[in-house]
Amino acid sequence: MKFYFAPGTISVATAYLMEDAGVAYDPVQLDFKAGDQTGADYLTINPKGRVPALATERGVLTETGAILEYVASLVPDRGLVPDDAWDAAQMRSALHYLASTVHVNHAHKLRGSRWATQQSSFDDMRAKVPETMAASCHYIETNWPLAPYVLGESMSVADPYLFAVCTWLEGDKVEIADYPKLAAHYAMMRDRPAAAAIRAKGITRS
Repeated sequence: MKFYFAPGTISVATAYLMEDAGVAYDPVQLDFKAGDQTGADYLTINPKGRVPALATERGVLTETGAILEYVASLVPDRGLVPDDAWDAAQMRSALHYLASTVHVNHAHKLRGSRWATQQSSFDDMRAKVPETMAASCHYIETNWPLAPYVLGESMSVADPYLFAVCTWLEGDKVEIADYPKLAAHYAMMRDRPAAAAIRAKGITRS
Protein backbone atom coordinates (compact mmCIF):
# COMPACT_ATOMS: atom_id res chain seq x y z
CA MET A 1 0.00 0.00 0.00
CA LYS A 2 1.13 3.55 -0.67
CA PHE A 3 0.68 6.01 2.17
CA TYR A 4 0.61 9.69 1.26
CA PHE A 5 1.56 11.96 4.13
CA ALA A 6 2.99 15.31 5.14
CA PRO A 7 5.25 15.47 8.21
CA GLY A 8 3.65 16.55 11.45
CA THR A 9 0.07 16.36 10.17
CA ILE A 10 -2.69 14.00 11.24
CA SER A 11 -0.97 11.49 8.94
CA VAL A 12 1.03 10.63 12.06
CA ALA A 13 -1.94 8.67 13.46
CA THR A 14 -2.19 6.27 10.52
CA ALA A 15 1.56 5.78 10.18
CA TYR A 16 1.81 5.05 13.89
CA LEU A 17 -0.93 2.43 13.72
CA MET A 18 0.56 0.72 10.67
CA GLU A 19 3.94 0.50 12.35
CA ASP A 20 2.44 -0.73 15.61
CA ALA A 21 0.32 -3.32 13.83
CA GLY A 22 3.13 -4.48 11.55
CA VAL A 23 1.27 -3.52 8.36
CA ALA A 24 3.62 -2.93 5.42
CA TYR A 25 3.34 0.36 3.54
CA ASP A 26 5.30 2.56 1.18
CA PRO A 27 5.43 6.15 2.51
CA VAL A 28 5.13 8.95 -0.05
CA GLN A 29 5.90 12.39 1.37
CA LEU A 30 4.14 15.52 0.15
CA ASP A 31 5.65 18.98 0.50
CA PHE A 32 2.86 21.29 1.62
CA LYS A 33 5.01 24.40 1.20
CA ALA A 34 5.55 23.49 -2.43
CA GLY A 35 1.82 22.89 -2.86
CA ASP A 36 2.10 19.17 -3.63
CA GLN A 37 -1.28 18.54 -2.01
CA THR A 38 -3.06 20.71 -4.57
CA GLY A 39 -1.03 19.61 -7.59
CA ALA A 40 -2.69 17.76 -10.45
CA ASP A 41 -0.85 14.50 -9.72
CA TYR A 42 -2.01 14.28 -6.12
CA LEU A 43 -5.53 15.48 -6.85
CA THR A 44 -6.02 12.42 -9.04
CA ILE A 45 -5.26 10.37 -5.91
CA ASN A 46 -7.18 12.48 -3.38
CA PRO A 47 -9.41 15.18 -4.90
CA LYS A 48 -9.78 16.71 -1.42
CA GLY A 49 -6.17 17.86 -1.62
CA ARG A 50 -5.44 16.72 1.92
CA VAL A 51 -3.57 14.01 3.77
CA PRO A 52 -3.50 11.23 4.60
CA ALA A 53 -4.47 9.01 1.72
CA LEU A 54 -3.92 5.27 1.60
CA ALA A 55 -3.78 3.60 -1.81
CA THR A 56 -4.87 -0.02 -1.52
CA GLU A 57 -5.57 -2.79 -4.02
CA ARG A 58 -9.25 -1.81 -3.93
CA GLY A 59 -8.75 1.94 -4.29
CA VAL A 60 -7.81 4.99 -2.28
CA LEU A 61 -9.01 5.59 1.27
CA THR A 62 -9.15 9.06 2.80
CA GLU A 63 -10.24 10.43 6.20
CA THR A 64 -8.14 9.36 9.15
CA GLY A 65 -10.87 7.61 11.12
CA ALA A 66 -11.83 5.43 8.15
CA ILE A 67 -8.21 4.60 7.36
CA LEU A 68 -7.49 3.66 10.97
CA GLU A 69 -10.44 1.27 11.08
CA TYR A 70 -9.36 -0.28 7.78
CA VAL A 71 -5.84 -0.84 9.07
CA ALA A 72 -7.32 -2.39 12.22
CA SER A 73 -9.32 -4.80 10.07
CA LEU A 74 -6.06 -6.12 8.59
CA VAL A 75 -4.95 -7.30 12.02
CA PRO A 76 -8.17 -8.55 13.67
CA ASP A 77 -6.25 -10.43 16.35
CA ARG A 78 -5.12 -7.10 17.83
CA GLY A 79 -8.65 -6.08 18.77
CA LEU A 80 -8.02 -2.45 17.82
CA VAL A 81 -11.74 -1.96 17.24
CA PRO A 82 -13.67 -3.42 20.19
CA ASP A 83 -16.09 -6.29 19.52
CA ASP A 84 -18.53 -4.94 22.06
CA ALA A 85 -20.93 -2.50 20.39
CA TRP A 86 -20.90 -0.03 23.29
CA ASP A 87 -17.12 0.01 23.53
CA ALA A 88 -16.83 0.41 19.75
CA ALA A 89 -19.24 3.36 19.90
CA GLN A 90 -17.15 4.93 22.67
CA MET A 91 -14.06 4.53 20.50
CA ARG A 92 -15.80 6.20 17.57
CA SER A 93 -17.05 8.96 19.85
CA ALA A 94 -13.40 9.69 20.71
CA LEU A 95 -12.38 9.59 17.03
CA HIS A 96 -15.16 11.99 16.03
CA TYR A 97 -14.30 14.40 18.83
CA LEU A 98 -10.65 14.45 17.84
CA ALA A 99 -11.55 14.96 14.18
CA SER A 100 -14.44 17.41 14.39
CA THR A 101 -13.40 19.49 17.40
CA VAL A 102 -9.73 19.17 18.33
CA HIS A 103 -8.34 18.98 14.80
CA VAL A 104 -10.51 21.92 13.76
CA ASN A 105 -9.30 23.92 16.77
CA HIS A 106 -5.72 23.31 15.68
CA ALA A 107 -6.43 24.05 12.02
CA HIS A 108 -7.54 27.57 12.85
CA LYS A 109 -3.87 28.42 13.42
CA LEU A 110 -2.65 27.88 9.86
CA ARG A 111 -5.75 27.07 7.79
CA GLY A 112 -7.92 30.10 8.47
CA SER A 113 -8.62 30.50 4.76
CA ARG A 114 -11.00 27.56 5.04
CA TRP A 115 -13.38 29.73 7.05
CA ALA A 116 -12.61 33.40 6.32
CA THR A 117 -10.95 35.81 3.90
CA GLN A 118 -9.80 38.75 6.03
CA GLN A 119 -6.36 38.89 7.64
CA SER A 120 -7.95 40.22 10.82
CA SER A 121 -10.05 37.05 10.94
CA PHE A 122 -6.96 34.89 10.49
CA ASP A 123 -5.22 36.74 13.31
CA ASP A 124 -8.21 36.32 15.61
CA MET A 125 -8.49 32.59 14.87
CA ARG A 126 -4.77 32.07 15.46
CA ALA A 127 -4.95 33.90 18.79
CA LYS A 128 -7.82 31.67 19.92
CA VAL A 129 -5.99 28.37 19.32
CA PRO A 130 -4.21 28.07 22.70
CA GLU A 131 -7.54 28.59 24.46
CA THR A 132 -9.57 26.13 22.42
CA MET A 133 -6.86 23.46 22.43
CA ALA A 134 -6.46 23.82 26.20
CA ALA A 135 -10.22 23.47 26.62
CA SER A 136 -10.15 20.25 24.59
CA CYS A 137 -7.27 18.92 26.67
CA HIS A 138 -9.26 19.67 29.81
CA TYR A 139 -12.28 17.82 28.43
CA ILE A 140 -10.18 14.78 27.52
CA GLU A 141 -8.38 14.81 30.86
CA THR A 142 -11.58 14.87 32.87
CA ASN A 143 -13.86 12.67 30.73
CA TRP A 144 -11.78 9.94 29.12
CA PRO A 145 -10.45 6.93 31.05
CA LEU A 146 -6.81 7.19 29.86
CA ALA A 147 -6.13 4.20 32.08
CA PRO A 148 -3.71 3.88 30.43
CA TYR A 149 -5.36 3.91 26.96
CA VAL A 150 -8.25 6.02 25.69
CA LEU A 151 -10.78 3.29 26.45
CA GLY A 152 -9.03 1.88 29.50
CA GLU A 153 -6.87 -1.23 29.57
CA SER A 154 -6.71 -1.98 25.83
CA MET A 155 -5.30 0.01 22.94
CA SER A 156 -7.69 0.99 20.16
CA VAL A 157 -7.42 3.04 16.99
CA ALA A 158 -8.29 6.11 19.08
CA ASP A 159 -4.88 6.02 20.78
CA PRO A 160 -2.70 6.81 17.73
CA TYR A 161 -5.15 9.57 16.85
CA LEU A 162 -4.80 11.12 20.30
CA PHE A 163 -1.01 10.76 20.11
CA ALA A 164 -0.94 12.63 16.79
CA VAL A 165 -3.04 15.46 18.23
CA CYS A 166 -0.74 15.72 21.24
CA THR A 167 2.26 16.26 18.98
CA TRP A 168 0.70 19.64 18.12
CA LEU A 169 0.24 20.93 21.65
CA GLU A 170 3.64 22.52 22.15
CA GLY A 171 3.30 24.48 18.91
CA ASP A 172 -0.21 25.47 19.96
CA LYS A 173 1.20 26.86 23.24
CA VAL A 174 -0.50 24.31 25.46
CA GLU A 175 1.43 22.76 28.35
CA ILE A 176 0.63 19.06 28.29
CA ALA A 177 2.09 18.77 31.80
CA ASP A 178 -1.01 20.62 33.02
CA TYR A 179 -2.99 17.48 32.16
CA PRO A 180 -1.31 14.55 33.98
CA LYS A 181 -3.37 11.71 32.50
CA LEU A 182 -3.00 13.08 28.99
CA ALA A 183 0.74 13.62 29.51
CA ALA A 184 1.14 10.04 30.74
CA HIS A 185 -0.71 8.71 27.69
CA TYR A 186 1.45 10.77 25.35
CA ALA A 187 4.65 9.60 27.05
CA MET A 188 3.53 5.97 26.85
CA MET A 189 2.71 6.21 23.15
CA ARG A 190 5.89 8.16 22.41
CA ASP A 191 7.97 5.39 24.00
CA ARG A 192 6.53 2.56 21.89
CA PRO A 193 8.64 1.26 18.97
CA ALA A 194 6.06 2.59 16.49
CA ALA A 195 6.87 6.17 17.47
CA ALA A 196 10.58 5.59 16.93
CA ALA A 197 9.85 4.07 13.52
CA ILE A 198 7.83 7.03 12.26
CA ARG A 199 10.42 9.44 13.64
CA ALA A 200 13.08 7.60 11.65
CA LYS A 201 10.96 7.97 8.51
CA GLY A 202 10.48 11.69 9.06
CA ILE A 203 6.73 11.41 9.55
CA THR A 204 6.92 13.03 12.98
CA ARG A 205 9.56 14.72 15.09
CA SER A 206 7.82 13.89 18.38
